[in-house]
Amino acid sequence: MVQYAEGSPNGELTLRTLAMPSDANAAGDIFGGWVMAQMDLACGIRAAERAKGRVVTAAVKEMSFAKPMKIGDTLCIYTHVNRVGRTSMTLKVEAWAQRYLSDLMEKVTDADFVMVALDKDGKPKPVPSEG
Repeated sequence: MVQYAEGSPNGELTLRTLAMPSDANAAGDIFGGWVMAQMDLACGIRAAERAKGRVVTAAVKEMSFAKPMKIGDTLCIYTHVNRVGRTSMTLKVEAWAQRYLSDLMEKVTDADFVMVALDKDGKPKPVPSEG
């Protein structure tokens, strides 16, 4: 049974992956850029589903790291579409670490990602209405 250190994740579990030695510095801390890249992948998955097509990352709003990730931790990325505009959408993304060989989950970071829907020519296109 997973135990959350503080609160619980918001959004849908979109991506889970294992932090490996190649993702870490000499002290065994996982690179922040690797965590951010996994968050971007998860946003791409969720936004493409919502846009029913190709999307790109337009912006990432403020991000700070509350806790470190270590080799062996499982990174769990949760996403939620907060706002849909004409051609863009804003997703709230949370990164949680399930600690190695443990049921403890701790929030590592969160951010707002702005994604833009594109047509086949790479031009912004309207995000379809839900339904």
